[in-house]
Amino acid sequence: MVGKQRGTVRALITVLAVAGLGFSGPAAAAAGRDGTASGGDGRSPEADRLARERAVVPKGPLHFGAEAYRAVREAAEAAASTASCPISADDAAGLALAPTWPETAGSGRAPSPMTLSRYDAQPALADPQRRGGGLFFNPGVGIWQLDSAGLGARETAATAIDSVGAANRMVPYVVGKYCRARETAPDRARARAWSDWHACDRGACETIFQRLRTERVVVDPGVTRFGGAQPRTCSYEGVDHDCLYVDPRRAEGERGWTAPGYGPAPVPAPFYVFTYDQGGTAYEVRYWLKDDSGSGADVSASRELGVNARTKLTWSAEAGLCDTTADRGAC
Repeated sequence: MVGKQRGTVRALITVLAVAGLGFSGPAAAAAGRDGTASGGDGRSPEADRLARERAVVPKGPLHFGAEAYRAVREAAEAAASTASCPISADDAAGLALAPTWPETAGSGRAPSPMTLSRYDAQPALADPQRRGGGLFFNPGVGIWQLDSAGLGARETAATAIDSVGAANRMVPYVVGKYCRARETAPDRARARAWSDWHACDRGACETIFQRLRTERVVVDPGVTRFGGAQPRTCSYEGVDHDCLYVDPRRAEGERGWTAPGYGPAPVPAPFYVFTYDQGGTAYEVRYWLKDDSGSGADVSASRELGVNARTKLTWSAEAGLCDTTADRGAC
């Protein structure tokens, strides 16, 4: 939904994705070889329009997952103490929290860490062989909708869903942008800090920021760190990977995005996501078991980290993943 951008999937997977490193010894298909490429699309004006139109959050309590909120507050304390401009910890937290409801939870309910973008429906994001309707690579992921076109370029679905890890990156990021723009008026500096999110284009995030100065966030312990996604161990061609199993039916928090008619893009079938390295190049792999997708075979979609998913994905028929935690797949 934004495109201007585990410890347990464990903390290791976050470091690997952000640093552009990963696991060694992956299969060639998952590294983008011997598959069918999709790509060639850019941003969708319709996606940007929907983000702006759905950004207004009605008056009422603002809810947020307990683990993610604690991470935001802790990161805000740290960011405020080292910022290059004067800013309180409360305002640092408000800067980071403000885009989340307009982007993913217009109801004011707790944004789901599992949120997958539904506004981008470009053909380049779908399996070109059309082996199943749920074989779709949603590009924006998580509470902050980290998108492979921008802030999520070096993230995977696993690291973007990890709301604690994402908070620890997003809080200093927006505070840094705010401080670099402080030669302007505070409201303009905040607007620049939020310029990665189209939902903020018409003032919705400023409205939330001001509300947060007088309203207490309602902390929701039922929305956990991964928002219903499940950390697993996946064996893939003899190599064990930390992976995350993402099933939209298990999403915690705001679930509006899981409704079939919420957006033009499909709700994806449940998938596994993991990161690995091939010859020094890191990839994100989303892997659908045939039992989950209804396809005649397992299917993977791989994206080189740093590359916009709309520009290039590689789709491959597969048969080699075992979820060793749940004993599913090729075990």
